[in-house]
Amino acid sequence: MEVLLENVVIYGFVGVLFIFIFYIYIHKQKKESKIVEEKIKKAKKMGTYEPVSLHPVVDINSCIGSGACIAACPEKDVLGIRNGKATTINASRCIGHSACFIACPVGAISLHIGTEQRGVQIPHVNPNFETTIPGIFIAGEIGGMGLIKNAVEQGKQAVENLTKTLDRKETAEYDLIIVGSGPAGISASLQAKKNGLKFLTLEQDSLGGTVFTYPRSKIVMTSPMDLPLYGRLKLVETTKSELLDVWVNVLKSNEITIRENEKVNEIQKFYNTFKVISSKNKYTTKKVLLAIGRRGTPRKLGVPGEGKEKVAYRLLEPELIHNKNILVVGGGDSAVEAAMILSDENNNVTLSYRKGDFTRIKPKNMERINEKIESNLINMLFNSTVTRILDDSVELKINNEETINIDNELVYIFIGGELPTKFLEHVGIKISMKHGEAMLKN
Repeated sequence: MEVLLENVVIYGFVGVLFIFIFYIYIHKQKKESKIVEEKIKKAKKMGTYEPVSLHPVVDINSCIGSGACIAACPEKDVLGIRNGKATTINASRCIGHSACFIACPVGAISLHIGTEQRGVQIPHVNPNFETTIPGIFIAGEIGGMGLIKNAVEQGKQAVENLTKTLDRKETAEYDLIIVGSGPAGISASLQAKKNGLKFLTLEQDSLGGTVFTYPRSKIVMTSPMDLPLYGRLKLVETTKSELLDVWVNVLKSNEITIRENEKVNEIQKFYNTFKVISSKNKYTTKKVLLAIGRRGTPRKLGVPGEGKEKVAYRLLEPELIHNKNILVVGGGDSAVEAAMILSDENNNVTLSYRKGDFTRIKPKNMERINEKIESNLINMLFNSTVTRILDDSVELKINNEETINIDNELVYIFIGGELPTKFLEHVGIKISMKHGEAMLKN
């Protein structure tokens, strides 16, 4: 009898303990779900809930809510756990790291491009990265995968593939012309050197492509990658300048020169070769690799005076700029970060944004820019548009009514870039609108 009573007490205690733990678990899950739901509401209000490009999609039937995907994601609040399942929160902040895809223990995550409501234009490429024009290849961000590691790998693989089909008997100045010197273009240049190709790399701006246009303090999230003629590159978190230094050094050590500030305007096919027409010259080549990114050419305001020397579309060496009257135009992360960096250098900074509030900037940037505005370190002009740029001032229209004129010495414009769709179509490359197609799945 005593043994039975003792067993009842033990089992009863274990049962109560289990119920208590289960209650704590359910209570915690509900609390976390409520937090995630509030974040989703905020994301929808700010316009960051809907993805703009590559993003994770969770199979809720397979998801076990381990949270491994959230821990692996280098970006903040792209994913969260709601009702025991992973879900997207700020899908537009995903930049295609694929860390969540790799980390999921049950393969419940896939990476998709575009959505049913918002399509993304992607050029047709086969598994060898060749487009619908035989001899023209594409690698990197323009193909839909924006992660630096992916771009580096694609640039390398594309050159490996095109080398195999290179006709050594064909007559042309070059075996290969690479257009763009971002991660994919640099990797492709190194692989072309390794493969003994006669090649040329053209860049419309500066070495690094889109990475070069980041403000100096911008953190570039990467992961270990294999860089041709260099080896294993282990940079999990680094600054833009550190990453550029690596690229500069590896190119220099392999005697590779990038022809900067030379924009490719046209590519013409003649039988089995191509004529590449740039802003400075004309070339003939057997193969072409496009690694131009999705940003394309910086978008311009299209106002009188925009061609003046004081106007720029990227921020270079802000630490050398002091005591200037500066106008920054734009409302994205690049514009906000540039404005904050310039204000730190004792400049009189005005930030002009055509909308009434910031909608797509990162939480840390939102917090910092609001502090700057409240402290009068940045003069914020919402609902404003630039109408004219003069030698010593800028004219703006507020709320599409009042016109004001402010003293000005420098203008920085960060309003995005023109997608290179028209250029690709002119070349003859077929482009499709992707509405939620899986780019990476288990």
